[in-house]
Amino acid sequence: MSDAEPLPAFEETIGEDMDRRGICVAGNMVVDILYPVRGLPALGELTTIEENISRSSGGALCNVIMDLAALDSTLPLTALGRLGTDTDGDFILEKLRAFGNIDLSNLKREGRTSFTMVIADEITKQRTFYHYRGANARFSESDIDWDRIDAKLLHLGYILLLDALDAEDAKYGTKLARLLHNARQKGIETSVDVASETGDRFEKLVPPALKYTNYCVINELEAEQSTGVRLRDDDGGLMARNMPAALKRLMELGVSTWAVIHCPEGGYGMDNEGRHEAIDSPKLPPGYIEGTVGAGDAFCAGVLYAAHNRRSLKKGIELGIAAATCSLSRGNATEGMRDAASAMDLYRNLRLKNGIMQDGN
Repeated sequence: MSDAEPLPAFEETIGEDMDRRGICVAGNMVVDILYPVRGLPALGELTTIEENISRSSGGALCNVIMDLAALDSTLPLTALGRLGTDTDGDFILEKLRAFGNIDLSNLKREGRTSFTMVIADEITKQRTFYHYRGANARFSESDIDWDRIDAKLLHLGYILLLDALDAEDAKYGTKLARLLHNARQKGIETSVDVASETGDRFEKLVPPALKYTNYCVINELEAEQSTGVRLRDDDGGLMARNMPAALKRLMELGVSTWAVIHCPEGGYGMDNEGRHEAIDSPKLPPGYIEGTVGAGDAFCAGVLYAAHNRRSLKKGIELGIAAATCSLSRGNATEGMRDAASAMDLYRNLRLKNGIMQDGN
């Protein structure tokens, strides 16, 4: 890819429907509690939790909306979800209130906040997750007052982790698909993300939602599960040659505007004209990556911001990679995010350095 084409200021927008502005982010709100250990125990054995236990906000709603707020402090943002009435709920609200452009008035509070125990093995660097669904499990369309929503775009995540919305619906397949249909009936564009898990629930829960989705932004493992197109070989290598088939399948399942797949190697997308984009991630200097948690949500935020501003698919993927690159620079899911212009400067500088190194070889 050439770096010759300049990226116009993100304040410049093209396309129609510019009277609406803003993004709603709906879905999972989670407190992640990280417990570092020196080796995972065998069944029935004991291991010691080390110092530096940490707590952070997480989930699709928290990560994506805070990343969007950092990318553009003037962008109107609305949070739609459920929190508990406990201290974990207070903790999440405190994090979100740090951003002046996030409307929290539509959040519901009841029961116990969803949380995840993250057991981090400091030897193997592997993580094991124990998730309590809590308040997220009861989030439903009845929690949304459509008369109060005037956003251009609604992003909802994660399919497979929202029990009430993943429930069956006689007409639309799932309650989540019905919600997306109703949003589009009100002139709101829709976007979805999917949780990574093993099993056969993808076939039942993902396709109904894609019928009413403008933008689908998922990782390669979720795309493989959703489409049946293999994207990793037995050794874990990326099968990039299969990306066009997977993207085409997502469009065939109903995605109407952009289907985007992200992975550490880069970003891949297809638009409603069948145009395909493939952009490699920049090579990062040694020691740059402090953590990978939240990088996928950061990529999603970059794509959504470009979509909201009516940028091209190519520019959307570039900003997605730039945002994910920012996220990787910090251990926390959102602390590494920069404003959109700074994120793109970082992306271009890294590509330039990559080009100089490659030319030198």
